[in-house]
Amino acid sequence: MSEVVRVEVASAAAGKTAEAAGYDVVIGSGILHELGESVRGVSDAESLVLLTDSVVAAGKHAIHAGASLVTAGFQVTDMQVAAGEASKNWDIAGRVLEAVAEVGISRREPIVGVGGGVVGDLAGFVAGVYMRGVPYIAVPTTLLAMVDSSIGGKTGIDLEAGKNLAGVFKQPALVFADIATLATLPEREWKSGLAEVAKSALLGGEGFTGWLEGHAEALSAGPSGAADTGVTGASGAAEVPAAMEEMVRRCVGFKAGVVARDERETGVRECLNYGHTLGHAIEKVAGYGVFSHGEAIAEGMRFAARVAADVSGADVGFVRRLDRLLDLLGIGALDVGGLDTPLSASSLLEAMRADKKAHSGLVRMVLLSAPGVWECAAIPDRVLLAHLQQWAKTKGSAEK
Repeated sequence: MSEVVRVEVASAAAGKTAEAAGYDVVIGSGILHELGESVRGVSDAESLVLLTDSVVAAGKHAIHAGASLVTAGFQVTDMQVAAGEASKNWDIAGRVLEAVAEVGISRREPIVGVGGGVVGDLAGFVAGVYMRGVPYIAVPTTLLAMVDSSIGGKTGIDLEAGKNLAGVFKQPALVFADIATLATLPEREWKSGLAEVAKSALLGGEGFTGWLEGHAEALSAGPSGAADTGVTGASGAAEVPAAMEEMVRRCVGFKAGVVARDERETGVRECLNYGHTLGHAIEKVAGYGVFSHGEAIAEGMRFAARVAADVSGADVGFVRRLDRLLDLLGIGALDVGGLDTPLSASSLLEAMRADKKAHSGLVRMVLLSAPGVWECAAIPDRVLLAHLQQWAKTKGSAEK
C-alpha cells in the first residue's frame, strides 16, 4: 500500500510554468512493480530514457523498474554511468546529453533516474538542460535520496571549485520511493542517509526531533533488520519496518513544506544547508568519496552547533543533545586520521568561502539554537578560523 505526499511549489502561485505547480511523491514498500503505472499517470509519451549507475544496474532495482515501465507501454532506453560522486561532472553530463540526443527523445519524453543522489542530480540536470527541459522522474533507491535530494528540484554537477556549483532548478514530474529498496543498502550508505534524516528532524522542530530520538537506536540497526519481518514485496526485496516508512514520510513532508514556501532558495530553504558549509568543504579538501556525504554533513552539524553556542548564544545543552542524537544513530564523530590530504583550518576555510551561501567575502552558516529555531549568519573569518583550528587540533590529538 502506498501513500502520496504532494509537493506544491511556491512559484506556482506567481503564475509561472505548469510544471512548477507541484508533483506527487509516492511512498510505499514493495511497490516498484507499480512504477510504470504511476509514470503513465503523468506521461503519455511512447518512450523514455532510464538512467542509472553501475551499482544499481548490477542489482535488481533497475531491472524491476525497467520491466514495470515496459509493461506500462513505454519503449525504454537504458543508460548507465559509473557509481560515485566522480560521475557528477561536465564530461559525464555531456556524454549523457549526447547519448540522449542520439536516441532522439522529444520534449515530452521523460528521463527517469533510478538510483541515489548522484544519479538523481545528474538525471535531473540533463533533463533540465536538454532541449531547455524535458520531464524528469526520480526513483530514489538510497535513504539520502529518498529523504532529501529527490525532493525540491535541485540538480547539479561538481566543479573543481566546489560541489554542486553548476546546476538548474528542475522540479520532477513524479518521485517514486519504494522503501523496500533500502533493504539492499550497505551500512555506510544507510548511515549517510540517517545524517540527512537528523538534519530534517532538528530543523523540523521538537516533535520530529523527539520522535527520532525515540527511534534512533532501532533505526541505527539499518535496513538489514527488514529481513526479520519475513515479508517480501512484489519487487523481491524485503519489506521494511514501519518506523523506516514513517521516517521517510516525515522527512518528505518536512521538505515539501519548505519547498512550497521557497522553491529557489531565496529565504527559508537556506535552512536545508545545515551542516553543509563545513560538510562540503570536508568532501572537497579530503577528496570526493573519502567520506560519505552524510558523514561529512554530520560532522558539519556538530561543528555548526558549537559555532552557534559561541556566536548566537545557543545553549550548550543543545550541542550535547545533537551529539547524542547522532551517536544514537550510529554516526560517530569523523575520523580524519591518516588522510593523504590533511584537513587544515586554512584549507577548509578556503573551501568554505566557495560555498553558495557566501556573500561579500564572508562565509554564511545555518545555525540552530534549538530544534526548529535557526538563522543564517555571516561568520567573521577570525571567528571561523579559530573554530576550525580548534576542530583540527581536537581531531589531531584524538586520532593519534
